Amino acid sequence: MKNSPRPLFLLHQTLQLSLCAAPVKVEMPALSPTMEEGNIVKWLKKEGDAVAAGDALCEIETDKAVVTLESSDDGVLAKILMEEGSRAVRLGTLIALMVEEGEDWKTVEIPPPVAATQATPAPAAPTAPPPHPPRAASTGPLRLSPAARHILDTHGLDPQLATPTGHRGIITKEDALNLLKNPVATPAAAPLPPGSRPMYPPQSIPGKPGAPGTFTEVPASNVRRVIAQRLTQSKTTIPHAYATIDCDLGAVMQLRKEMAKAEIKVSVNDFIIKAAAATLRELPEVNVTWSGEGPQALNSISISIAVATPKGLITPIITNAADKGVQEISANAKALAQKARNGKLLPHEYQGGSFSISNLGMFGISEFSAVINPPQACILAVGTSRAVLHLTEETGALSTQQLMTVTLSSDGRLVDDELASRFLDKFRANLERPQRMTLN
Repeated sequence: MKNSPRPLFLLHQTLQLSLCAAPVKVEMPALSPTMEEGNIVKWLKKEGDAVAAGDALCEIETDKAVVTLESSDDGVLAKILMEEGSRAVRLGTLIALMVEEGEDWKTVEIPPPVAATQATPAPAAPTAPPPHPPRAASTGPLRLSPAARHILDTHGLDPQLATPTGHRGIITKEDALNLLKNPVATPAAAPLPPGSRPMYPPQSIPGKPGAPGTFTEVPASNVRRVIAQRLTQSKTTIPHAYATIDCDLGAVMQLRKEMAKAEIKVSVNDFIIKAAAATLRELPEVNVTWSGEGPQALNSISISIAVATPKGLITPIITNAADKGVQEISANAKALAQKARNGKLLPHEYQGGSFSISNLGMFGISEFSAVINPPQACILAVGTSRAVLHLTEETGALSTQQLMTVTLSSDGRLVDDELASRFLDKFRANLERPQRMTLN
């Protein structure tokens, strides 16, 4: 009887497994409190490179900034599983493998992929929808619900292609949505009689840029997606209340001129930040945030400032603003704005605070209302200054005032209308008499 070769095969397989290097997993970490996924921007190490604890492995785009991921172990980078450009990589997804020093990195054992958590660098092409069944020609006039008419008009779809399911042959909203999901080619329309106009816009033709109804898919960055989520969360869960007031900037303008003579350059926005911080100190009941269980009073006063970046609006935080002078606030604001535009903000530089300021005055916006940044209680929308003639009561003479309109958006669960009115009144007093605030 012949000997079976199976034991030799099992021995060979066991030797192969024993030669594989045990991997040290590198997973997508949570680099900010609100981060749910990240993009791999750039790998700073190559496969086979030695890595020490604290070395930079790669750059990851979070929902706030581009952050460098540092290694927590010593070893060798054995395998990169998520290449540069990989998008929407979920937290906990395996992005690379390392081996310990002295092990052969080329023999690293690669775990089987988990389809539910892995991201792909490029989305798969959508499958073509099944064609609509031919619809019998209608003998009477088309009947559309208002919602269906709006959908079809907006997307330039032919109502004749919709299959009505409503009562007495009415094309419903669902019928229009079904047509939108599974469009069909529009047959060539017969020429219209002279002087007549079409009942609906012409349908777009795939592959012809500029045709009516066409569009280009623009991939959203992590920052844009998170901004969209948080704005939607804010407007749907926070009861916004609004209050508006005019402030006279005459004293601030004069003080800026005097400081400029001493070669101290500060902006009007720096005084606004200082005035808001000073007012929060006077009214600590506004310096609160909303948690799942109710209000939380904050011990320090930090102000978020809205900074426009190519990737979206970022709100870095000036910490302990009430304890800083205008000059220090100005230096902090400039440094934070530059880091925000370069995508280099650290987590502690955009977390916390109960109050935000959004200033569109430099763009010529006279006044506007801003959306609260949850879980904060308020945001102050600042418009541009304008010259207004003012009649002096004592002398009856006309003088010019530099007025600025500000609008406070407040969370009605935390700041009621009376408290918001008191805040704006004290804010105006601080701004119109800047000597009341600590300026050094």
